[in-house]
Amino acid sequence: MVGLVVTALSFVVDVATGPAMLPLRSVALSVVGLSGDATVDAIVWAIRLPVALMALAVGAALGLSGALMQTILNNPLASSYTLGISAGAGFGAALVIVAGPPLWLTEGQAIPLAAMAFAGVACAIVHLVGRLRGATPEMLVLAGIALLFLFQALLSLLQFLASQEALQQIVFWLFGSLQKATWTKISVVGAVVAGCTPFLVRDLWRLTALKLGDERARGLGVEVGGLRLRALVLISVLTGAAVAFVGTIGFIGLVAPHIARILLGEDQRIFLPGAALAGALLLSMASVASKTIIPGTLFPIGIVTALVGVPFFVWLVLGNRRAYW
Repeated sequence: MVGLVVTALSFVVDVATGPAMLPLRSVALSVVGLSGDATVDAIVWAIRLPVALMALAVGAALGLSGALMQTILNNPLASSYTLGISAGAGFGAALVIVAGPPLWLTEGQAIPLAAMAFAGVACAIVHLVGRLRGATPEMLVLAGIALLFLFQALLSLLQFLASQEALQQIVFWLFGSLQKATWTKISVVGAVVAGCTPFLVRDLWRLTALKLGDERARGLGVEVGGLRLRALVLISVLTGAAVAFVGTIGFIGLVAPHIARILLGEDQRIFLPGAALAGALLLSMASVASKTIIPGTLFPIGIVTALVGVPFFVWLVLGNRRAYW
């Protein structure tokens, strides 16, 4: 309950802050449809509300994907960002920017689809490599780290070959930004999170059993390989949908599960929703920070999450190292 209240407060502050210094009362009246000021309504409904809602939706998707990754790999350092899935999505988007979209798609349609597709490719490769060696968590982690470096190298190659205009677009996209949020994009990310929820609910007890170790989980009747494959599919969909519209955002999927774990424990019935809520709160707060670090200047959200996420994560790990190691 406290988390919901804090997240709601962060959302309100996010809507109220921006380069145009609007009074909080005017913003609140506009949100409930009682403003009567066309300029305020245009700023709030066309710009600020989509950005604030996209922060919540993308944060929830990244927090949930990170929690799933840490659960199936039993590794506190695992996330879609650190294990190459976000890098795969970023490479897919950059490939469309450099090579151009297919004839039957616009660039706005092709970039999200390519990001989702390459996030799926990254997950498929991780799972395939793991299966070749028995699908142990250690092999999956090593495969993910190798993919991280591979996609970063391929992305650097694309940047080297790109034209000046395409290079600027890639760099800006990789910084991560919520400013191009639209109601359609919010609907897509929200639908992805909502669509993944029933599949997660079905496997909640299996994921909890997996935390006891592979052998104990098998003894309880859990088909570990199939569970990991289903989880990786969900991770690729959630990560692809998040990265596709806002670019590469680090540390949310890594830090949010740790916060949920510290506060709520390992029971997946509570832990996974808590990680989603923590991710939404963290990205919402980062959105506020991106607009207030230098008044009148919008910092890319990916830079803010990295600057805030690194020391915060170090504090979490050092303060709770016995719980993780």
